[in-house]
Amino acid sequence: MKNWVLYICYFFIFICFSCSNETIDNYSPTPSPLEIPQLFQEKILAPVIPIDNPQTVEGIALGKKLFFDPILSANQTQACADCHAPENAFTDNDRFSDGINGILGIRNSMPLFNLAWNYDEKFFWDGKSFSLEQQAFLPVVDINEMGDTWQNVEQKLQNHSEYPELFNQAFGTSQIDSILVTKAIAQFERTLISANSKFDKFLLGEASLTPEEQNGFNVFMDENRGDCFHCHGSENNPLWTDNLFHNNGLDSEFSDLGLGAITGDPADNGKFKSPSLRNLAFTAPYMHDGRFSILEDVINHYSEGLQNSPTIDPLMKKVAQGGVQLTEKDKADLKAFLSTLSDLDFIKTFKN
Repeated sequence: MKNWVLYICYFFIFICFSCSNETIDNYSPTPSPLEIPQLFQEKILAPVIPIDNPQTVEGIALGKKLFFDPILSANQTQACADCHAPENAFTDNDRFSDGINGILGIRNSMPLFNLAWNYDEKFFWDGKSFSLEQQAFLPVVDINEMGDTWQNVEQKLQNHSEYPELFNQAFGTSQIDSILVTKAIAQFERTLISANSKFDKFLLGEASLTPEEQNGFNVFMDENRGDCFHCHGSENNPLWTDNLFHNNGLDSEFSDLGLGAITGDPADNGKFKSPSLRNLAFTAPYMHDGRFSILEDVINHYSEGLQNSPTIDPLMKKVAQGGVQLTEKDKADLKAFLSTLSDLDFIKTFKN
């Protein structure tokens, strides 16, 4: 009799242990490695994925939901996607974005794609953020953007009918804090991969360039004509940016110090992050302050509009002549080439 009682006790202990394990398994996130495009595999290094924030199915889904949810703003009217809209390659078409109080910012909203390959790990136009996770902290509390506090955001999410369970599935806890919020958003943002433009297909032997597009690429790569590749990559750098900071001759005096305001080094005044040249068809206006409304304005700036200053980048080698002095044909062909870097499939994939 005692043995039967003992066996029954063991049986219930086993059942409880099994149920406990099953519960844990239910909240064990599913790995979801990034799908690396062929060109990226061939030409650049592996993506930057933090050890403490691996990509998971549940984390990505949670991050996407948060990205499009205005619950992160003080009056619950503005989401990340309002300034980073999928149809605009995750930027907007405004020179300056306005926040929940209708106050305009001072810089153009940066597009979001291929962020997992930012090896310098400095984000924003001025590099003030040192990781993708840390970058997501700032807009929530910026009075000119979402204008909330993290304490308030955490409470709203904690009281929500869905979010505690979603955080449990993604991170194994229903206790929501800002660190987990930004980890989830960063996971989603790392999935924003653009690598299927016409020029990508050309490099893979799947498309041909027109004579104008080919000449435009030659202008881009020619140090005696466009001389664009030093800051914006080449066929061997499909990110089409060096992800570094340059003073590209926009002004002779600075109302916005850019990187210099972050480092405190006067030698960094007027330096801003080089944006990718991908998806220019969707991301106007251009430059950190959105001063150029069309691509022709950008090309004209480098051709004959450069302004000298003490921190002008040495790569602006023809600043004394005002720029590289392109012919009208080379300008038109350069625009034609730049247009081959836009990826319509990327827009379609992530459009809500």
